[in-house]
Amino acid sequence: MTTPPARCVLRIRFHLPAGPTGEEIYERLLDLVADITARYQPHPPDTVDLDLTPALRYWAPRTPTEIAQLLRLRATALFGISSTAGLGASPMIATMALAGTPPGKLTAVAPGPAAVEAFLRPRPVAALPGVGPATAKALHRLGIDTVGRLADTPPATLNRILGTRPARQLHTRARGIDERPVQRTALVRSTTATHRFPHDELDPAVRRRALLGLAEELALRLRGHDEVCQSVTLTVHYADTTTTTRSRRLAEPTAHSPALRKTAYELHAAHALQRARVTALTLRADGLAPAAAAHHQLLLDPDDDKHHRLEQAADALRARYGADAIRPAALAEPPAPP
Repeated sequence: MTTPPARCVLRIRFHLPAGPTGEEIYERLLDLVADITARYQPHPPDTVDLDLTPALRYWAPRTPTEIAQLLRLRATALFGISSTAGLGASPMIATMALAGTPPGKLTAVAPGPAAVEAFLRPRPVAALPGVGPATAKALHRLGIDTVGRLADTPPATLNRILGTRPARQLHTRARGIDERPVQRTALVRSTTATHRFPHDELDPAVRRRALLGLAEELALRLRGHDEVCQSVTLTVHYADTTTTTRSRRLAEPTAHSPALRKTAYELHAAHALQRARVTALTLRADGLAPAAAAHHQLLLDPDDDKHHRLEQAADALRARYGADAIRPAALAEPPAPP
């Protein structure tokens, strides 16, 4: 009887330019991914999971690492795009491998139980998917600060700390068990805008001004294509090359600048950055849909109607005189010194 091949999952993040150009390249890269394996799952705006298991026979005698390098090489040769990748026996292992990989490199975790255990046990418990700041803090209070200690903790103890369902899920993951499939899903369209600071930015006022510009850019882009978005995601890039991401679903699909700006500010506050050294901010509008299919909740507030009418007038001026004809005062460039 032939032993089935060990499961092999590749998570790859492409380093794409911001804006519509990056979105277009991402969709073309998915065609490149489909040439490697038919079993893949997009994670817009820049990441894809590939289940290489069914493709190993086709690509033999290449190893999974060589297949991953082939995909990365093709992305660079055809589109000039570099990438970072993690390879493991499950989506969780591949995700964690990618998270700890320097930009432009590949980390491969061998599929055997011993290799998976050696990879997981020394890692901080906060690195395990599903462990947020509050959960990590609760675990740290009991001295559970690594994935290995979490795996060694009796389930009954975790139940008292976290509750039955979260405890069972995290205890299973800490032992390297992740049976989630990699499956094709409908590609949910999104659009992104990125602001890169000239130096490590610690001033929250400067970051909020950048967020204002990003929200305005996304709102103009959506209205220019007669589209609305259903949620907003903010990714913060730090000086040590790590990132954190927060998302929030909107009360209603919209392309209204004040709504996107307010949500961006709330996401920024939720990051609790304090003295973090921030190098860039990426704001993404997710779940794009035609504006004609969206419904606007009428409010008993004359200011809301006034803001929408002002927005329409400003868009008309931009269409006639250019995108920079009118902008928020906070984004106006200071006058040059005499």
